[in-house]
Amino acid sequence: MPADKIILFLALAIVAAILGWGVLTMARGGEYNLKHSNRIMRYRIIFQAIALVVILVLIWLRDGA
Repeated sequence: MPADKIILFLALAIVAAILGWGVLTMARGGEYNLKHSNRIMRYRIIFQAIALVVILVLIWLRDGA
């Protein structure tokens, strides 16, 4: 498997894992949800931005090669 596909998969898997963590936290509710839901949302947004940059760089590198 090429390195670019592994990097892409890891970036998307991290975003999906954080999204799942947030959804489970909200579904469970309670004090943990109140205390951590905003932080989890920020993590998701940050890692989505990183994943988007990774995707754009991989596309740029593939077209430039």
